[in-house]
This record gives sequence, structure tokens and C-alpha cells, in this order.
Amino acid sequence: MPVLLRQSVEGLVTAPDGVYVDATFGGGGHSREILSLLNPKGHLYGFDQDADAMNNIIRDDRFTFVYSNFRYMSNFMRWYGHDKVNGILADLGVSWHHFDDSTRGFSFRFEGPIDMRMNQKEGIKASDILNDYPEEKLAQLFWLYGELQNGRQVAQAIGRARKNSRLESVSQLLDAIRPVIGREREKKDTAKLFQALRMEVNHEVDALREMLSGAVELLVEGGRLVVITYHSIEDRMVKNLMKSGNIEGDIRTDFYGNREVPLRCIGKPIMPDAVEQAANPRSRSAKLRIAEKV
Repeated sequence: MPVLLRQSVEGLVTAPDGVYVDATFGGGGHSREILSLLNPKGHLYGFDQDADAMNNIIRDDRFTFVYSNFRYMSNFMRWYGHDKVNGILADLGVSWHHFDDSTRGFSFRFEGPIDMRMNQKEGIKASDILNDYPEEKLAQLFWLYGELQNGRQVAQAIGRARKNSRLESVSQLLDAIRPVIGREREKKDTAKLFQALRMEVNHEVDALREMLSGAVELLVEGGRLVVITYHSIEDRMVKNLMKSGNIEGDIRTDFYGNREVPLRCIGKPIMPDAVEQAANPRSRSAKLRIAEKV
């Protein structure tokens, strides 16, 4: 069930015969809606690094699936012969099928291996991080990507547990941290911990930074950048880029003191209404931002 489907796609498609990118193809919900607004001359490229997404490939001559991390979007678009595109959509949330697959380790609701790799063919697993990172580095990670207030205590608990045996399963991790996570915040803090691990495993911040920077250069004048975020870390990056043209949020000026801002925000951030939140719990923390290349 795509989040903010109508609002995001209507904000994206300004030219029915244009070239568009769905940077987070996933189940293909947003892509199908985008294609419904394109005419026979339009084309859509869908990016995803998860092999599971290939099961959802759309059989349409106007659609091309790219099996890759969206951080390489600009390179791939040039390879396909497009120096510019009319719009880019990125839904940064994790798909429900990831959370519901016990073999992937994204959720603490199911027993299974702590993997968390979007691309299961490469990279380190979350279990490698838990067992091999020094406690100090774990604590920094939990605070930076999970904003976990008691991240140091959680890191120390993991350090004690892994002295007895490697932490390879969800239940082992939960048993290790249970003594330092209060019952009243157990679900929220555990969710923050899992978020931090997932972001580190998949290098999400670095990938998002590269994708957003490339998107500014890739868009035609009047092209749209549409991004759905779910937590403050990624939302801050998107907001800064749309308001200043860079991830850091620094306003740059030319020789005459004129602001050099390549994007113009379209309206205010959009949040799902109560009806969508009730129908799709995944949308409850979502925030949609739209900007236009100037």
C-alpha cells in the first residue's frame, strides 16, 4: 500500500511525455500510478537494490527496471542516454514485506537471523556490527542513527552478552538489551536500535546524500523532486537540500550577494490524514516534501 500515493505522484508528474525516476521501486505502487499519468512517449525508470523487487517488475514498454542502489542514479541515467529527467520520486521507508520476512532480520517481532541487508549479495550483516564493533562505536551509532538516549548502556549490554557467544539471532539481541531497556519504552527503544543498525548496514545516509546531490543536477528546469521521509535524520537532509541546494543547509551567494538556491519548495510538507494512517500504519510518521528545479 503506497504512502501518500495521490499527493506524491500528482506533485511529481508535470509533463506526460517526460522521463521520470522512481528511486525506490519496492512493490511498484508508486510506479504504476506514475505510468497511469504518462502518455506513450513518457518513460519511467525504477531503481531498487533488493532482488525481491524484481518480482514486481511492471510489464510496460514505458518502464525500465534498474537493479541498483539509488546512489548511482545519475550514472545509470547517463548510461541510458538521459542527461536530464523531468522528475524524481523517493519513498525512503522500508517496505512492509521486509518487516514481515523473518529471514531478513528487519523486525524484532519475529525470530530469525539479524541480517538487515537490502542487497543480500554484498556487505556486512547487522550481526557483524553487533559482534565486531567496539562498544564506543556502537554507542555512537545508536545515538547518531537511532537517537537512542541510553545508547551507551545498550552498547555495554551487547558487549557483555557477546563475551559468552556471538549474537546472531533476534532473540539473542533482545535478551542482551532487555536489562537496560525499561518496559515502558521497550518497543520504541528497540525500534530505534533496529533502525540504527539497518541504516549502518545499508549505508543509508551516504546513499541518500549522493542521490539527493545527483538529483539536483539531473533535473530539468521545472522538474520536480518528491521525497517521502519517515524520521528526523533523513527529513533534515531533504529539507536542507530543498531550501539551500545542499545537505548541510548552507545558503550560498554569488559575487553580488544573490542567493544561489537551485530548488524552490512547492507548498508545505504534507502528512497523511487520519484515514490513511488508519488504513496504513506505515504512513503514520511519513512526511512528503516537493521541490522544483529553478
